Amino acid sequence: MDAILLQILNGLDKGGAYALIALGLTLVFGTLGVVNFAHGALFMLGAFCAVTLQQLLTISKRVKDESITFFDAYKETPYLEIWFGDTGKTIIDFSVPLSILLAIPVMLLIGFVMERGLIRFFYKRPHAEQILVTFGLAIVLQEVIKAQFGANPVPQAAPDFVAGSADIGLWFGLGEGLVYPWWRLIYLGFAAVVITLVFSFLQFTTYGMVVRAGMQDRETVGLLGINIQRRFTVVFGIAAVVAGLAGVMYTPILPPDYHMGMDFLVLSFVVVVVGGMGSLPGAVAAGFLLGILQSFSSMNEIKSLIPGIDQIILYLVAVVILLVRPRGLLGRRGVME
Repeated sequence: MDAILLQILNGLDKGGAYALIALGLTLVFGTLGVVNFAHGALFMLGAFCAVTLQQLLTISKRVKDESITFFDAYKETPYLEIWFGDTGKTIIDFSVPLSILLAIPVMLLIGFVMERGLIRFFYKRPHAEQILVTFGLAIVLQEVIKAQFGANPVPQAAPDFVAGSADIGLWFGLGEGLVYPWWRLIYLGFAAVVITLVFSFLQFTTYGMVVRAGMQDRETVGLLGINIQRRFTVVFGIAAVVAGLAGVMYTPILPPDYHMGMDFLVLSFVVVVVGGMGSLPGAVAAGFLLGILQSFSSMNEIKSLIPGIDQIILYLVAVVILLVRPRGLLGRRGVME
């Protein structure tokens, strides 16, 4: 039971990242009809928002080390610590959560610029051309990040008070000793909150209802005098924010590097296809389902029976589902059929 519970949590944690990225991909495809291969790069840019803020907060100067009295010694001390003491240390310690405040406007702006500057010219072009141009954009963004931050991963630390592990065995009545990292639990909760907010926005607000109507019949909504294209641009910005926030909060789990977006993009497209192109519930459900399957397939007991199964399980599931149901688990009829 301990091993099963840990694998379920690992799967939900990984599935949360897949679901958030796939949710943004599905929003863009459902509203604009664009297959956006640059969406993984938005996940990466969000992660580097956290890196950028951490570097800004730790700008330092050389000051004399008073703890050494035998000779003059100097150490690098962040200005925040010099100016605000323990409060400054706390701000630096919470750099990852605080990065959310930076990532929201930055990713919203990037989303608007991408949609207005490039994506809108490919709305009615074939999907192959959309894939080529957005994939090229992703490579450009990768190289910009590589030039600015280098090729090596940049570790990001979670706040000290959640840096340890929770004794989840007591929560589920399995006794002491079964632990799981606090930050992974926080990430799972964060993913659930963001997904709930996106669905609530689309389901219960007038703006979201108009967007959903436009996803079903853009021409009719336009005939009612509503500028549906402007609303779709906002939705593209929201999709960018969702991907960026997923990247920000994932940095303590996986140190960000310039190609992390591509790593998650391929898996997230598999998630979107399995869930159903254009289906938001399908993207979320498939994200968590495939995350759990990938987690269980990585167990040593499973890999000893079927070597390499953890590397191909997602693609095997995708092949089987698409053979049986070409439109995906919850996809609309006529999409990919």
